[in-house]
Amino acid sequence: MPERLYRRDFLNRLSKWGLLLGGVSLTFDLTWPDRVLAALGESKPRLGVAVKGNPEALTRRALDLIGGMKSIIKNGDRVLIKPNLSWDRVPKLAANTNPGVLKAVIEMCLESGASDIRVFDRPCNDPRRSYQSSGAVDMIRNLKNKRVSLKYVDNRRYKEVKITKGKQIKSWPIYRDTYEVDKVINIPIAKHHSLARLTLSMKNVMGFIGGNRAQIHNNIEQSLVDLNTVIKPDLIVMDCYRILTANGPQGGLLSDVKKPQQIIAGTDPVAIDSYSATLFGLKGEDIGYVRLAASSGLGQIDLDKVELRKG
Repeated sequence: MPERLYRRDFLNRLSKWGLLLGGVSLTFDLTWPDRVLAALGESKPRLGVAVKGNPEALTRRALDLIGGMKSIIKNGDRVLIKPNLSWDRVPKLAANTNPGVLKAVIEMCLESGASDIRVFDRPCNDPRRSYQSSGAVDMIRNLKNKRVSLKYVDNRRYKEVKITKGKQIKSWPIYRDTYEVDKVINIPIAKHHSLARLTLSMKNVMGFIGGNRAQIHNNIEQSLVDLNTVIKPDLIVMDCYRILTANGPQGGLLSDVKKPQQIIAGTDPVAIDSYSATLFGLKGEDIGYVRLAASSGLGQIDLDKVELRKG
């Protein structure tokens, strides 16, 4: 099931290439996701790192640095956006994705012609309280746009997905919308995590899954890598406007929060997580699931081999 979306996307994009393949002339599209180009050996993974400013402006700047939202979202696309809305915590406590970051991503999708934008998470705390405390409810209500909806999880919409490359888990229930939309955007917030050390973009995919998530904590590093072989967002926007440096992932103390005022955008989850780790004084290699993901070919962990565009 996961391969269907990416194979269709591959064929659609391939038809736009300006290369001669078997004598057929095609039109080249410079807006291919970096993860596809990197897989073909055509470019380094590219990260846009916006520094200093308000969350909305930083998010727009980070996307502009990698070619803009229109390089990802096309007119008519149905989009699933997965922020971290897991906790009954207000934005200043850095437990959930900043509502300004989420707002900017939604608005850029609308500007790019998205026909349907669904925002959802599977919270750890009470869903309605978590959504409200995060600021997402009021922000989306104030947008007053019928193309945007904030969804609560419907347990009937999970489907068991085979994880053919999985080493720890061989299948898991994943939310159907993940594969029924045209594009998926992951918007994690960088935080301390008591078990995984840090929760970054590859950890944030746990919000896509159903079942007993406590089982994922058994060999969590490999389990997360397994999940990331079948959950592959088209865009990642890492919220590092505020970061939680201790007592994560829930937090609750302002003294644990730092404010780097950075937003990172890209398509390579390993590169994004490796860069985000540096804001905690760590490297990608220090985070078990990032290290394993790199060795499994899911992305580039060496930041010297990543095109960093800062602005």
